[in-house]
Amino acid sequence: MRDVVFTRMSGWIPNVVREDGALMLSLGAGADANHEPRTFTFAIGEAHLAVIREDLARHLLLWSAVLPLCDAAGTRGRLDEDAAVSLLDPILLSAPADVDALFRRVPWDKGRLIAHGADIGLLERGEVCAAMGTATETPHERRAQEYHANRRRAERGTVLGPLDAAILRYTGQYLHGATVPKRLPGAVDPALLPQVMQVIATAEQACAGMRIGRDPRRGRRATDKRAWDRMATTVDAAVRRAHPELVDDAVRTVSFLMCSEASERSRNAPVEDDGEEAGDHTDLGGSARKTALTFTDDKGVEKKWHLGGPRTATAEFWEFVGDRSASDNEVFTIEDEELGEGIQLHFYADSIARVTTVRKGGGDGSDPEYRVEYSLVDGISGYRSLLGAFVRGGCAALDRHGSWMTDNAEFERARRRRDAR
Repeated sequence: MRDVVFTRMSGWIPNVVREDGALMLSLGAGADANHEPRTFTFAIGEAHLAVIREDLARHLLLWSAVLPLCDAAGTRGRLDEDAAVSLLDPILLSAPADVDALFRRVPWDKGRLIAHGADIGLLERGEVCAAMGTATETPHERRAQEYHANRRRAERGTVLGPLDAAILRYTGQYLHGATVPKRLPGAVDPALLPQVMQVIATAEQACAGMRIGRDPRRGRRATDKRAWDRMATTVDAAVRRAHPELVDDAVRTVSFLMCSEASERSRNAPVEDDGEEAGDHTDLGGSARKTALTFTDDKGVEKKWHLGGPRTATAEFWEFVGDRSASDNEVFTIEDEELGEGIQLHFYADSIARVTTVRKGGGDGSDPEYRVEYSLVDGISGYRSLLGAFVRGGCAALDRHGSWMTDNAEFERARRRRDAR
């Protein structure tokens, strides 16, 4: 049977319990193989309980020193109870100088003490007892998170100035650089907010009119990586030019914000807009415009499109690609069966083939004859232009879109030269 003898308001600070008549310190730490919190206990004496009751600082110091032992136990190992018990007298009953000396020899969880208000400067100098003079029972986890974030930056040689820190807080990336950036003006010191907004305005002006479209080759909501990189480069250059005092972390978070917002706008736009905006709108004559097309992928799945339906051919095709494209399904074909022409998109190679029927199969059983020409494609934007031109004008409209080669070996040499660059 277990009875709680002493507990503090904050639920995670170790409790003292009585188990089968013996005093035990009980704490939750780490997780088991099922990601459930583990509970560890080890024996303490009445003298230790008295200090734990009366001295929050010593209680927290003990917790900090025991946590590494819990971490060492892993998901299913046993706590080294002898090592835990050996910490009791030196931390709870010794003079401050001896406690400081102990903490120079044993591992301890600095972040736990910082979260509970310990003075960071004193902790860094090894004066742990003095540092706990500002300790609070209620933790402030963000304080510890900010400390660790700054330590990681320091390890990379990055020191934030006030404006750098304010920009990172504005985008919500002060703690975690991989977090999707947001606009959080309320997180910034009001005195620094006007300067932050000047930096943001510089970035907005630099990328005005730029767009990050979708890349259905990588899924329905994937965005064009090349367009992302172009926008990031443009914003980085403008911000560095206008605000040379900013560190790399601050500049990157601003470009990340601009690119994230631009890509989100594309994800939320209707598919028709996404496809049609990138197309070639040159008037190729109404008679050339496609009225019926068949889409197929490398797995033999087929989809039909007809003019007059609710959506454009480009919208239907790119949705088809977004749904079907995968690492083992990277060849898609668009065919006008009536006219005997089509294009085949090779996403794995950034290339395309256009196929035209030179002679249809005869009633005498003779095989049809096709003309196949190959061309290199410049990413998803190149595919969009080619598809738009084909839909509006057929294979003939593709003449001015790239260099077309009938010799497959010549084409492969051109592709290798491009990839080598």
